[in-house]
Amino acid sequence: MNFKLNRLSFSITILFFSVIALAQKNDSIQLRKIYDFYLTESKCYSNLEHLCKKIGPRLSGSKGAEDAVAWAKKAMYEAGADTVILQPCMVPHWVRGKAEQCQLIEKNKSTKLNVTALGSSVGTGEKGIKASIIEVKNFEELEKLGEKNIKGKIVFYNVFFNQAHVKTGSAYGETVKFRSKGASYAAKYGAVATLVRSMTSLADDEPHTGNMNYDTSVSKIKIPSLALSYVAADKLSQAIKNDPTTLVELKCYCETLPDVLSYNVIGQINGSTNKNNYIVAGGHLDAWDNGEGAHDDGAGVVQCMEILRLYKKLGVKPKNNIRAIAFMNEENGLRGGEAYAKFAKENNEKHLAALETDAGGHTPRGFGVDTLNGLYKKVMTWQKLLAPYFADRIGNEGGGADLIALEKLNVPCIGFEPDTQRYFDIHHTKQDTFDKIHKRELELGSAAIGALLYLLDLYY
Repeated sequence: MNFKLNRLSFSITILFFSVIALAQKNDSIQLRKIYDFYLTESKCYSNLEHLCKKIGPRLSGSKGAEDAVAWAKKAMYEAGADTVILQPCMVPHWVRGKAEQCQLIEKNKSTKLNVTALGSSVGTGEKGIKASIIEVKNFEELEKLGEKNIKGKIVFYNVFFNQAHVKTGSAYGETVKFRSKGASYAAKYGAVATLVRSMTSLADDEPHTGNMNYDTSVSKIKIPSLALSYVAADKLSQAIKNDPTTLVELKCYCETLPDVLSYNVIGQINGSTNKNNYIVAGGHLDAWDNGEGAHDDGAGVVQCMEILRLYKKLGVKPKNNIRAIAFMNEENGLRGGEAYAKFAKENNEKHLAALETDAGGHTPRGFGVDTLNGLYKKVMTWQKLLAPYFADRIGNEGGGADLIALEKLNVPCIGFEPDTQRYFDIHHTKQDTFDKIHKRELELGSAAIGALLYLLDLYY
């Protein structure tokens, strides 16, 4: 009797592993089909060319942003969406105005320094600001100097990327606080303006913009805040060393206008089984006014949009609702991400997982995945399937800026992770243009995202 039971148990075990092996083989075949589609038929690259060249800059509240919304709706329907939702959200409307000016005034000469105003900054007005400089490398130095040394001066945050970090995003995360909070902390001690070294490790003369925020709990006074190019920051630092009485004259004309109505663009393929379950992938449609927003984040938008075309092309009907989201206002407010999470909560939608791609269109490396609800463990089981496509580096922390509000609703989130070694060379500059996109790298990243969403819908 025991012999028969053991034999039955052995047979069941063999059958079980045979079923698993067959499923893995089928998954491998399907992933190969997905990659074939992206590498030979995808419209990511041509869509991105249209977004960058026909529309271009599209900061929230601008005509470019309005045109981008209309284009994204049309493009999602063309990609195969069953429905496209224009989800309203009120967004900030900051404008740069005339070109910024910055002059380094030494005893015997005046030198132009390349600068750009930071998003949400106030302007100097036509009169401008002329003052001496206080250089600091952190907030602790600022506090030690105090009001007696800072009042009436321009604070220069001379902060560098830590080159010891392998992931450039880690270096960015450490220094970006000086861009975002630096003006309020300096104003607390009576500074009249701030300058910050651009958030990059590339020693060129291209200033990088990006958003800053006024923290009225620190200081109710709002002062202008601008970024210096890497080269300009070096020149200024050396000039101060040579002569601490060196002056800088600044002029910028930016202002914040009343909020404007805009939209997230949501393309959906309806699920066949789980009518209230959603798996979503998104990038942000808005982009800074000084470039074309190719890597940041036009690449992410078209990568997610192409998922819709993938399902239609392969004739696959997902079990769950699949959404591609073009978020509005990631760069200077996150209003789109907040509006989407509110929409999902009010409609009692169950989000199984949410992915964001906002790190450029470079070669894929893998994904950062939340451990919530067993998502990380599940994605790890697909590592071998993703390995042939070099997208198998799976970290245990994921998400993105537009997903912060969803994470607060306990939605497990994923961040697509391409190679970012060159990303911060052009991030938030006028160099972020379509010609910096490598078609094959863009499509490989798109395929990795499409493959992961396919597996999530099938098994998670």
